[in-house]
Amino acid sequence: MKQQRLVEGTSAFWNDRRAFLRYGGLGASALWVPGVFADELIQTPSQTEGPFYPNKLPLDTDNDLIILNNSLNPAVGTIAHVSGKVVDMKGNPVRNALVEIWQCDNSGAYLHTGTSNADKKDKNFQGFGRFLTGSTGEYYFRTIRPVPYPGRTPHIHYKVRMGSKTALVTQCYIKGHPGNDRDGIWKSLRDPKVRQSVTVPFDPIEGSKLGEVTARFDIVLGITPEMPG
Repeated sequence: MKQQRLVEGTSAFWNDRRAFLRYGGLGASALWVPGVFADELIQTPSQTEGPFYPNKLPLDTDNDLIILNNSLNPAVGTIAHVSGKVVDMKGNPVRNALVEIWQCDNSGAYLHTGTSNADKKDKNFQGFGRFLTGSTGEYYFRTIRPVPYPGRTPHIHYKVRMGSKTALVTQCYIKGHPGNDRDGIWKSLRDPKVRQSVTVPFDPIEGSKLGEVTARFDIVLGITPEMPG
């Protein structure tokens, strides 16, 4: 397991994962009181896993997709700090949820033997990561801002596991991206509120010398506290 690395020129605050999670947790706790907004919660919709879930997982599967193993070279792309909270239908945080993400690199290549442009693959991009939630339900990944490739708007794939069971497979999209309206999978979500629940801003981080962005994608699982995880 690699140690958390700092990319030259990046704010120390945003590269300290523990500080980031403390900050994110405080913000979430101030706005999200378990049970208070339960009637307003929208269950995160299930979406296709697609053909490119890694068919051979990398040795490095931590939550920093920018640095692969002990390489000194970061992945190509706009650094994105993606975080959120996993909650149940009552708004209670879900502990021990294994959040997995995977996405194409900045050239549109996936970590999969069937990717169409393997010759362009960024060998410094991890392409897949995992994070196990704690008592607050929070997760965090350092990755790249997703990019489009032929036929698809930018997106990040998500899978949430509870023990040996898969609780959800979905996708996260960039709010306001022009490719969304041409994407069949995004448009398959007919309810505007449901569609909005998986479409989030990727906002610039003030003061970042590398032009980093941040996004918050909260996940509402279709379970209640009475249901086993």
